[in-house]
Amino acid sequence: MDLNLRKAILSNVSGHNTEQLEATIVDAVQNGEEKMLPGLGVLFEMIWKEASEDEKQEMLETLEQSLQHNQVQ
Repeated sequence: MDLNLRKAILSNVSGHNTEQLEATIVDAVQNGEEKMLPGLGVLFEMIWKEASEDEKQEMLETLEQSLQHNQVQ
């Protein structure tokens, strides 16, 4: 079976407005279900590809700070 996960995820959110996209992201983060991680990854990939170098740097700094605050003990 040839399953293109990326294509399936994009198909599921295609045509969503900002409120619907936010609801999808919030739901995935709040539920914390492992099965939602690939979808968040695809959405992040889309953001990353469209981001300027300054926006990428800001995301990296935010991620670094978040990782420092949430270190696994």
